[in-house]
Amino acid sequence: MAVSQRIYMDNAATSFPKPSAVHQAMLHFATELGASPGRGAYAEAREAGRLMLECRQRLCQLIGADVAKPEQIIFTLNTTDALNLAIRGILLASTTSDKGHIITTWLDHNSVLRPYNALADQIGVEQSRIMCDPQTGLVDPDDIRKAIRPDTKLIAVVHGSNVTGTVQPIGEIGKIARGHDIPFVVDAAQTMGHVPLNVEDDFVDLLAFPGHKGLLGPLGTGGLYIRPGVEDRMTTVREGGTGSISENDTQPTFLPDRFESGSHNAIGIIGLSAGVKWILDKGIDSLWKHEQDLMRAFIGAMEEGEMPGLTLYGPQGIKNRCGVFSVRIEGQPDIQQPQALSDLLEKEYGILTRSGIHCAPLAHKTFGTHEIGGMTRLSFGPFLTVQDVRFAVDALGHICQRIAVRV
Repeated sequence: MAVSQRIYMDNAATSFPKPSAVHQAMLHFATELGASPGRGAYAEAREAGRLMLECRQRLCQLIGADVAKPEQIIFTLNTTDALNLAIRGILLASTTSDKGHIITTWLDHNSVLRPYNALADQIGVEQSRIMCDPQTGLVDPDDIRKAIRPDTKLIAVVHGSNVTGTVQPIGEIGKIARGHDIPFVVDAAQTMGHVPLNVEDDFVDLLAFPGHKGLLGPLGTGGLYIRPGVEDRMTTVREGGTGSISENDTQPTFLPDRFESGSHNAIGIIGLSAGVKWILDKGIDSLWKHEQDLMRAFIGAMEEGEMPGLTLYGPQGIKNRCGVFSVRIEGQPDIQQPQALSDLLEKEYGILTRSGIHCAPLAHKTFGTHEIGGMTRLSFGPFLTVQDVRFAVDALGHICQRIAVRV
């Protein structure tokens, strides 16, 4: 039986709803400005440029970067685009004859794994993939230290897992990388806007992030923070028009133009800026506390309820995790497939989830779910309530009990 309510629990894919200010900012641009930033000297183009600069400054403020150096924020299409710029930009810039070595973990997303594999095929770079604890998904920083070689050129680590919500100790890993003068790339797809981040304290050289997830902006937005000086160790991965130094047919050497070829997604970036402002106004610490309250409610309700056949993957408490939870229910063949559980949660309870391998095959191999269809994921955002979370756990409990009776 279909239900009228819709409880959105797929914020790990993209956040919904967005603050009304995001829509208003985009509407204002579409109806009042409309100009391409940096492509004209008239008032509307100048204002669009100012609004984009303001977005860079707000992002710097959010991550503890130098607000006086907003050019270190490079706008991209999404996190995947940012990670490709970071990974390829570092590895293809090398002028040494050795093929080089790169490090990542088994919990990382295909946005790291696939560029790594492509570069292994293209230039022969060698990889180390650090295994994670099969219960929590945590990587031991000392395992990364031990994997470092004289020719290691890059370490890339996902901050928060999009499968289990496991939050890696990036500060410890970053300190190791900095001590060996190896660029450290952090994939913040699941933590930016959710978890307090400080690129200085965590020794982050390159921070890749989406605009459309925790930052509450629209799809088609994202960015890459580059620590000052690290750009000197990178090459461009695309070249083209920038609106600056148009008399030259070579790419500008200064930031952000060096890495931002072509017209910007100005309407999306201006919407993103409104999302970041909403976060800054609310306070990232306050939003993180709310997410922790949701996590406590989820875990507490799981512990209180009867959940025969259900497995919750990843950390079993709120320590070392963010608001991404994945489960499986074993029992009847018609429901133990994750997509069947997602379908049931939507049709009978109005709960919207994501099932499958989640573009992270090694993460599922870590937890033993790769060959059995993956998991069903519930992921939180700032507009969910404790009541919503408890309702979702109650729904899982009802399904578990029905299956147990049938078995």
